Amino acid sequence: MDIIWKLFFTCIGMLSKLDICVIFDLDGTLVDSEGLCNQAFLDLLPQLSDTVESLIQRYRGKKLALILADLESRLCQNLPDEFEQHYRQRVAQLFSGELKPMPGVVEMLEATNFSKCIASSGPPLKIRQALQVSGLAPYFGDSIFSSYDVGSWKPEPGLFQYAANAMGFTPSQCVVVEDSEAGIEAAAAAGMKAFRYVRNGETSSCRTGVAFDDMSQLPELLDHFASIAELKRYEYSK
Repeated sequence: MDIIWKLFFTCIGMLSKLDICVIFDLDGTLVDSEGLCNQAFLDLLPQLSDTVESLIQRYRGKKLALILADLESRLCQNLPDEFEQHYRQRVAQLFSGELKPMPGVVEMLEATNFSKCIASSGPPLKIRQALQVSGLAPYFGDSIFSSYDVGSWKPEPGLFQYAANAMGFTPSQCVVVEDSEAGIEAAAAAGMKAFRYVRNGETSSCRTGVAFDDMSQLPELLDHFASIAELKRYEYSK
């Protein structure tokens, strides 16, 4: 009987790899871009007294329009009409010279055989540049979804729901990997399991989602979720 059960769970494990989709956030999750994105604000707005770290904490996961409105409020002045264009250009310059994957991401992607995609609040051009410069583009192909195409920004669930449908999965078959509270909230609203990446030295105040601080931990977390999802499907089919 022990052999039979071992064979059963081995088969379950093999099947489960076909049954979940991993939806990755990009900035701060797969690529180390948040520092560069916020450095661009400091480069263009020298009157800001913030550090890069404080801006990351203040603006992580937020829509650019809301960030620009907050900057205008704090500076007590309107930003120039062309500021967003200049900001995008500066970010692209910084990306081209300095952007790298987050620690352990390449090894994690190599060890993860589930279907996967990107769902980012950034515009498509920025997403594709980040993936190309960081060397991660081959892992995702055309499975890239942007809030600018969908018209929904985190913490709204629309981006994740769209990505799941386009990938051919139900929300219960999806795992979202995020680093921001807005992303975790969006995953919960979409009915999806969330794993929150917390960089070493940072703390997480988010009470939902499973927190992890090392990308090498993620494949095991995904395998565990897939096994549970497969067992639930087996129970429902009985």
